Amino acid sequence: MTRLGLNVPNFGPEVDPETLLAWARFAEDNGFSTLVVSDHVAPTPEVAALYPSPFYDPFTLLAWLAGQTTTVHLGTSVVVLPYRHPLLTARLSAMLHVLSGGRFVLGTGSGWARTEFAALGLDASARGATTDAYLEIITRAWAEPTVSAAPHFQDVATGPNPPGGSVPLWVGGAGKAAIRRAARFATAWHPINPTLSWLRGAGVPALAEAAATLGRPVPGLVPRIKARLQPEPAPPDRPLGVGTLTQVVDDVAALAEAGASEVILDPNPDSPRPRDFATEQRQLLEIRDAFRARP
Repeated sequence: MTRLGLNVPNFGPEVDPETLLAWARFAEDNGFSTLVVSDHVAPTPEVAALYPSPFYDPFTLLAWLAGQTTTVHLGTSVVVLPYRHPLLTARLSAMLHVLSGGRFVLGTGSGWARTEFAALGLDASARGATTDAYLEIITRAWAEPTVSAAPHFQDVATGPNPPGGSVPLWVGGAGKAAIRRAARFATAWHPINPTLSWLRGAGVPALAEAAATLGRPVPGLVPRIKARLQPEPAPPDRPLGVGTLTQVVDDVAALAEAGASEVILDPNPDSPRPRDFATEQRQLLEIRDAFRARP
């Protein structure tokens, strides 16, 4: 059966270490397969309008949670690859995977916030090419004892290398370049809030075509959708994961039929507002139970 994971809030005034640990235990105790968190390094006003402070660094947070959990997988949705040197990202992700007993998943993206790129002294217009180049370095660093990338560095020692020379890698994005990137590098493609019609008619076929062109296996499919129940039916153009319990469970089932091995449920709101974590968790359990009860 298709697994269910959770996108957990690692930002906002309601979030503190106790809350984050409670979310991790909720995910593990209730059979959710993967807990993922978001990434921002320099939250400018553009970013803070959607992701208010404080913002907990995903690598530090997940390393801490790895020591306090035993079975739930821990990942990112998504790390913005251009924000960190690829050798640093390779080492952090490999160490997290090794120290967690093989439970880390590196979800990656190229980013969107131009003001955050500027604050970090980076060129936002080069983010796609940078992401491709960094993934090449990261995946080689996981597998090899040393890695080089002329003319920038030569024979840099890597390690600890993860078992099998790789870490589970999700590549996000819905554009043509992102789909090609997923086909080239990913364990799974990780589109965020896709429409079902686009996913079936365009996204999944484009992924298969890109993989065939590269002579590679088609990556798995792990979409992230909203998790927002409401008493009245939502209109046909609603986002996936928004509506009555029946509508949302039908969405998850449709994604499973489209080939999703896992669906990440995201209770985070579209804009900052006071959070009611107890209600969010209750709704997540309702979705889980109703999906599992389907024939």
